[in-house]
Order: sequence, then C-alpha cells, then structure tokens
Amino acid sequence: MAGELGLRLSGGEETFFGDDPLFKNDRRIIEQRNVVEALEEEANLAAMPWDDFEHLVRQLFEWEFGRNGVEVKVTRASHDRGVDAIMFDPDPLRGGKYVLQAKRYTRPVDVASVRDLYGTVVNEGANRGILVTTSSYGPDSYEFAKDKPISLVDGPNLLAMLTKHGRRYRIDLEEARRIDAASDIS
Repeated sequence: MAGELGLRLSGGEETFFGDDPLFKNDRRIIEQRNVVEALEEEANLAAMPWDDFEHLVRQLFEWEFGRNGVEVKVTRASHDRGVDAIMFDPDPLRGGKYVLQAKRYTRPVDVASVRDLYGTVVNEGANRGILVTTSSYGPDSYEFAKDKPISLVDGPNLLAMLTKHGRRYRIDLEEARRIDAASDIS
C-alpha cells in the first residue's frame, strides 16, 4: 500500500509526491523574504504590511519545524487559490502537505474565513490547514473547525510561538486600527 501512495517507509527515495517534489512545478511559489531582519523588537505585528506578515508566518513555521526537514514556501498574492503558504513535511508517517493562511487582522476572524480554509484543504489535497491571525476567532469559528483538519492560531498563541524562538514582538489591535485608518485617509 505504501508504494501505491508514492512513498517507502524505509530505504527508499520516494516521497508522498513520488518523482515530482513539492514546489517544483507550483507556479504560485514566490521568492522568500527574510522580514525578521527588518522587524524591530517589540514591533506591532498587527500594524505590519500584510505581505510581510505572510513571510513572518513562513519563517515562524520554518523555525518551528524546519529542523525536521519541513519546507515552507509563500505563494504569490493573486491567483493563490486561497493559500498564503505551503508547508511540506517529508516524514512518511506524520508528514504531508499543509496549507497556511495568514490573516493580519485587527478584528476577529469570521467563520467564513475558516470555511474557506477548509475548502482549500480539500481542494489542495492537504493533510491540514492552519489559520494564523494577529487577532482572535469567534465561537462559530472554533465550532466549525472542531473535528476537521484545521488548526486556529490566534494572536496570543502566535506571540507565544515567536517568543519560543527568541522573538519579542507585540500585538496592539487598537494601535493598528488607528494606523490603518490614518493610511486610508492619506
């Protein structure tokens, strides 16, 4: 059965994707940026540009899982089919494809975003979807995600994950709303 899935449990070179390595032919993948170098300590993540936030989430998941051979790549902003980043774990037992959505929001993420992620997980044939936000999720989002291959990472958990990797940032939603409002006026 393992051979039918395109993998070997020991001694083989095949992975979940057989001879077609992940990312090789995915035209959505863009050049990866290191946004942490330019991010000051105690920076407000809720006020950073949304595309930088996507790259920060990619970097975080590389720090968290990269030592195990996991690769994480950001996709282009348009025509990404609802995927901000793709993570691939080559481990034949726990591994597979994961889709990441990064939401730099100043208000709670609505259940529609969680539903969209679930549809993307199914469409992409992914093992799991992970939705990361600077904000929070309402009860409807948690209820929908229950018993589905979806993980919801809110602002406090995001900060905890970053702190684990020696990064000290903050999330101030009120400050970010003021900055966003001022930029909409100009």
